[in-house]
Amino acid sequence: MSQVTTHVLDAALGRPAVGVAVALLSADGTLIGDGATDDDGRVPDLGPDALPLGEYRIVFETGVYFAASGTDGFYPRVTIDFELADASAHYHVPLLLSPFAYSTYRGS
Repeated sequence: MSQVTTHVLDAALGRPAVGVAVALLSADGTLIGDGATDDDGRVPDLGPDALPLGEYRIVFETGVYFAASGTDGFYPRVTIDFELADASAHYHVPLLLSPFAYSTYRGS
């Protein structure tokens, strides 16, 4: 299992956001892994099983997701920077999304 996982919920519709392109990047912008959310709003294999300690970034292509459904949105993408500080821990970074707002938190 990827050490870093995510999942996206469309809070405006009350269901998983399907087909959102997601990329995991190192602090210097190197692509580590990418994919698109599945029917449950998850990316099953976002990156490797283990990563070095440090800062990372997840980029969600939310503008493309909303455009596909004919919905006007405010954010063309959502970028979340976070720090991986425990090499043995799993990092789950969920995104709660609506056309004009989003929130995130450290999940389990």
